[in-house]
Amino acid sequence: MKTALTIAGSDSSGGAGIQADIKTMTLNGVFAMSAVTALTAQNTMGVRSVQETLPEILRDQIDAVFEDIYPDAV
Repeated sequence: MKTALTIAGSDSSGGAGIQADIKTMTLNGVFAMSAVTALTAQNTMGVRSVQETLPEILRDQIDAVFEDIYPDAV
């Protein structure tokens, strides 16, 4: 099975960001991994708030993926 890493924000409504990426990858038979760049509170009417991920945490997420399951695509 192919693997892919998405690096994106988290969309609480599931319509964009890592949630949408994971859905798309799964439907195409790809094992999805993620590194979250931001948390959002949003829906189809707009974005209420955004909290960026600390750079150290983002780096650790990416490093953890590459140390164990090297993705075929990013």
